[in-house]
Amino acid sequence: MENALLEIKNLTKTYGEGEGKTYALNNVSLSVKQGEFLAIVGESGSGKTTLLNLVASMDRPESGSILYKGEDIVRFSTRKITDYRRNEVGYVFQFFNLLNDLNVLQNVMIVPGSKKNKERALSLLSRVGLSDKLDRFPRQLSGGQQQRVAIARALNKEGSLLLCDEPTGALDAKSGVEILKLIEEIHNEGKTIILVTHTREIASMATRVIHMKDGVIDSDIINEHPVKAEDIAW
Repeated sequence: MENALLEIKNLTKTYGEGEGKTYALNNVSLSVKQGEFLAIVGESGSGKTTLLNLVASMDRPESGSILYKGEDIVRFSTRKITDYRRNEVGYVFQFFNLLNDLNVLQNVMIVPGSKKNKERALSLLSRVGLSDKLDRFPRQLSGGQQQRVAIARALNKEGSLLLCDEPTGALDAKSGVEILKLIEEIHNEGKTIILVTHTREIASMATRVIHMKDGVIDSDIINEHPVKAEDIAW
């Protein structure tokens, strides 16, 4: 695909052995363009989160390739994988994955003690509306606030790719819409986003929607009329 930021080719991932062997992904291929907003929809066990984790280099496939800016991350050395995770890809988890013994500012900073990094972290926390919560710890925040910290942390990268795994799954409807509006804003600024969800209403805000079933892509549709985040109800 022309202008592809990400190219996934013949990706296979299995769990178990023998008769208990299960295909989480079965020969999956797709391309994602720079600046695209891709939603991946599917029931639990369809392979959507496995695919996201492989793109994030949090897991490795049995076979296939994942080309990011033309380089296959599956074949990266340990050092290059670390650099890729640290600099190129931001990941927003369903359950926030904040470090409980670090405060809000420390959770967002990638390199503790770096003046430049601290300034960027402060700027990002201001953007997500948490400038007054810098010294708070995760347990002192609401779910929506914790997810905003997680998004600020994910944005504290210089890369083009933001991965979101059910980012509203642990939130109430009001907080969920606030997070979706923030993701929408980030996409409008040019960030490439891949969002995993089991909710079709949330997927409707993406410019492209893939439906996964039993480890394969069941459908791949361009959404010519994305719904605004503020109009989504689920």
